[in-house]
Amino acid sequence: MRVLLITPGTRGDVAPAAGLGARLRAAGHEVAIAANPPYRNVVEASGCTWRELPGDLAPLLAGEGSGSSFRQLTAYMDLAAEGALTAAAEGVDAILVNAVAPFGHDIADRLGVPSAGAFLQPMHPSAAYPPMLLGLPRSLGPRGNRLAGLALAAAPAPHDKARRRIGRSRRKPHVFHGFSEVVVPRPHDWPARLSITGYWWPAMPAGWQPPADLLEFLDAGPPPVFLGFGSNGATDQALIIEAARLAGVRAVVQSARPSGSGTRTRIEVGEVPHEWLFPRMAAVVHHGGAGTTAAGLRAGVPTVAVPRYTDQPFWARRVHALGAGPAPVPHRLLANPPRGGTSPAETLAAAIRAAVTEPRYRQNARAMARRLSTEDGAAPIVNWLEQPRA
Repeated sequence: MRVLLITPGTRGDVAPAAGLGARLRAAGHEVAIAANPPYRNVVEASGCTWRELPGDLAPLLAGEGSGSSFRQLTAYMDLAAEGALTAAAEGVDAILVNAVAPFGHDIADRLGVPSAGAFLQPMHPSAAYPPMLLGLPRSLGPRGNRLAGLALAAAPAPHDKARRRIGRSRRKPHVFHGFSEVVVPRPHDWPARLSITGYWWPAMPAGWQPPADLLEFLDAGPPPVFLGFGSNGATDQALIIEAARLAGVRAVVQSARPSGSGTRTRIEVGEVPHEWLFPRMAAVVHHGGAGTTAAGLRAGVPTVAVPRYTDQPFWARRVHALGAGPAPVPHRLLANPPRGGTSPAETLAAAIRAAVTEPRYRQNARAMARRLSTEDGAAPIVNWLEQPRA
């Protein structure tokens, strides 16, 4: 079967889709993934075919560009929908769409092929959580969560224009969620068409080898702490380095443009597969995105989350609730600290110290990793693809 995954978004959206795609290929399907150009290598490293979605969401999330964010996102979605139509026209028997691409269901209906959601976050209105897109720092309570979710679902969305142009589907498709019920129990108010499968782990790039200087650094002392902020890359690098120094830990600092410099206590790296790197860390400090949070739990190491927007506060709260890391450090406390309070570097350093010195965080993280290792998140989707259809 020819399967198309439509995955606008950032690397955190594309990498799990590529892992899912690799698993579908292993089951005998032909898999193409429609994604923005910066992530072509992520798709092709998984063995899947890349099909272009024009545009790049990362600069919009970083606050770059001009005009209102809603207008910019609408333009981005228009490009993504056109790219998805072109990708599907190359031949497809089934379509899987992520949470920001509901127009994929419209395309599937136009072509007369089945489609399903492949979400990395719980998006359906529920009493169990506030709306992901609002990035709220705390729950609104069961009634408030559900009302806010229903209100957001009824509000104008950046993809509305594209959906009207394609022809909006009235079907309510099945939605698979690529995370574990161990991490997020299935809400009691979800309809039957929503299911939780387990994680879709990113595919390890074929032939990848760790840099020699990174291996030397890891061998030269005790396990370091990883610090990297993904789509929150605007986080002050000097602040991060100072926090590691104050915490008294060796650090692997991820940078979009690593300088190549390093010391006995710090090294800068570019993209390194989390599935290789994280198990070698004493703790991981990151933005709380869905994929990076999953990688930390899979590795069995404590997490310090520094959430900023959308689903990041939700995952940060889940990690803390599971006992796999200290309370989240909201990004605003680092970017705009209150006057007369603790310095941003010390605020982050205190969380890092707690993560590496309090045994319960590592014990809980390891227990979580053991439970996740038994799951096969792709199996329900393989079964869905292979079920008989009229």
